Amino acid sequence: MMNCGYDPDPLGDYETPPIAPQMWHAYHVTGEMTAMSVIAALIYRLRSGLGQQVTANVHEAVSKNTETDLPDWIFLRQPHYRRTGRHSSRSPVSVEPTALARTKDGRWILPWQQSGLVGFPDAFEITPLLKRYGMEIDLADPTYQDAAVRTSPLAAMHLAEAVGRFVGSLMYDRDLWREAQAEGLPWAPVRRPEENIDDEHWRERGTFSDVYHSELRQSFTYVTSKWLAPGIPWRTGPRPPLLGEHTSQVLGEWTTHTPNKRYQTDPFPGNRSARGKPFALAGVRVVDLSWQLASAGAGRFLAAFGAEVIKVEHESRWDGMRFASIARAPEGGRAARDAATAPLPAPQADGPNLCGSFMEINSGKLGLALNLKSEEGKAVLTDLIRSADIVVEGFSPGTMQRIGFGYERLREINPSIIYAQQSGLGQHGTYGNARTFGPTAQALTGLSDMSGLPDPFQPAGIGYSYLDWFGAYNLATAMIAALHRREVTGEGCWIDSSQAETGLFLTGTAILDYSVNHRSWSRYGNRSPYKPAAPHGAFPTEGVDRWIAIACFAQGQWQALAEVLGHPDWLTDTRFTHLRDRLAHQDELEAQVSKATAAWDGFALMSVLQSRGVPAGMCQTAQDRYEHDPQLAHLNWLVELDQDEIGVWPVKEHPVRLSRTPAYVGGPYNRSGPSYGQDTNDILIRILNYTPQRISRLQENGAIARPIRSRRVIRG
Repeated sequence: MMNCGYDPDPLGDYETPPIAPQMWHAYHVTGEMTAMSVIAALIYRLRSGLGQQVTANVHEAVSKNTETDLPDWIFLRQPHYRRTGRHSSRSPVSVEPTALARTKDGRWILPWQQSGLVGFPDAFEITPLLKRYGMEIDLADPTYQDAAVRTSPLAAMHLAEAVGRFVGSLMYDRDLWREAQAEGLPWAPVRRPEENIDDEHWRERGTFSDVYHSELRQSFTYVTSKWLAPGIPWRTGPRPPLLGEHTSQVLGEWTTHTPNKRYQTDPFPGNRSARGKPFALAGVRVVDLSWQLASAGAGRFLAAFGAEVIKVEHESRWDGMRFASIARAPEGGRAARDAATAPLPAPQADGPNLCGSFMEINSGKLGLALNLKSEEGKAVLTDLIRSADIVVEGFSPGTMQRIGFGYERLREINPSIIYAQQSGLGQHGTYGNARTFGPTAQALTGLSDMSGLPDPFQPAGIGYSYLDWFGAYNLATAMIAALHRREVTGEGCWIDSSQAETGLFLTGTAILDYSVNHRSWSRYGNRSPYKPAAPHGAFPTEGVDRWIAIACFAQGQWQALAEVLGHPDWLTDTRFTHLRDRLAHQDELEAQVSKATAAWDGFALMSVLQSRGVPAGMCQTAQDRYEHDPQLAHLNWLVELDQDEIGVWPVKEHPVRLSRTPAYVGGPYNRSGPSYGQDTNDILIRILNYTPQRISRLQENGAIARPIRSRRVIRG
């Protein structure tokens, strides 16, 4: 929550509270992580006949979902500050351009306004489009051919002003974003959720379905497909059950159930994690051609369940996360960080193995440096696929087909292969060539428009690439589900997963509400429109930008809050006496509560309110979670893992516990992410049985690359 909301004023002071992403995302995050874990447990049961207990908690799962704030604090002691519609920032005063541009009719477009990022387009590539409309001003000047100029804050602001004028001169329905996409830029419209229902792209993918409600004699639109798997349609009905509708049927099935009498044994006796227990997915091999977070993050979960995940990459097309400034290991390494009492500067990117965020995303994996632009490199990949269970990739749609590894070719190599691809909008459909990143998908699906204060405030969005991490969760669930299906049927499949489809699921009931009640989504800030509560929001506490979330659903909770805050007079104030009164006077109520909470230490107030039965929780920063949260510490939410070059650092453990086959984020090799090419020789010798002479020839021909070390030494 502390990542999400609106910019501070020019002096760095926040005039608005942090805004929780709307539509119960804490439950979405926890539910998805639990789903993948349950399916992994079911696979283990298919193999062994042994069941187990699976437990999850919302607090831990959500604490691990944020993208950049926690790694930056762990590695550099850098705090983050929320920004409107874009990633939280290390700086309290922003010199960045605004994230959104307003159209002539008051709608919003998300343009791409970054330059100089490895693996991403340059924002100045919009200049030809501006020129077609006669609005390029001086951006075509040769001065802007200089990369150092384009990446300067002044140039970024200048470009943003030009883009803002351009977008502001046109109506929203001109679909300007499509023209920008044609220039190779990941622009997107900031849609309302229901504006996706009639989109031809989603119709072709079967994302929505009309589900018949017999008791109402009507059909309503649901989001029913989380990914597309050709030949394996999603179940699109029946409608949700009425209360008690199937009680007798379920009880009858339970009465006649025959216990599972299959063998009960560990299918891999030597399979043990660092926790001393078996892995659920031992024996599974994944060829991982993913990059960045949305696709690469999926493999880390399979590694945590015990799969051997081999990250295949090459320096001719770096994974941009290797050079990201997020959580770059500091000068002096872990010792310097542990001794730090102030933020550490982010060092220069003088090698591909220094980014702690990359290492966490790829924890537990092996690293193979393989050149897929080489025919010999492709032959190596072919040999590897023969012994694999899954091939996962995050290339632009159609790339695998172009390089000779489309699904039909993969099936020729390995008939039972599971092929999983992740992209922003999916390969099938009309948007297959669109360029996206997490916020692009968030804008298109409606998630960005859903979060924030009511109009006239602009959408606040979510302060990180939420659909990068959630896209990774969804893809991991899809791959593990495909493994389960293959255990039963012997058949592989093709999974065409998209971040945006994931985002449509995360819009909650917004699309169904539109279908049933013809009610368009409108933002409500931190209030509670579905289960009435007042007060319900984030309120200031002692300190700079410190906030506490408080919710009063019941009269007893309201009475306890008034007493704790020293205002029994509120209980006789006719504006606040009953819930209906408080709902009618929320502005006045929130002003009164804010004035009272501002004098309290937030954690002390949370403790007192919780003891009185009032739902209350401190809005925690990365520092709070990392250094002070007793529950997270008790749960061992972080694991110390060694990395070949930067040493031992904390990594987020899988938040769901399996009693018999606990996940372990270090994977079967008990380590963090791989250095570039770290395991190339081991993979070629141990898995493919290549001779040293053959490996030397592959190196000489450029098919495989030697490991690259950073110039800066981190380890002691």
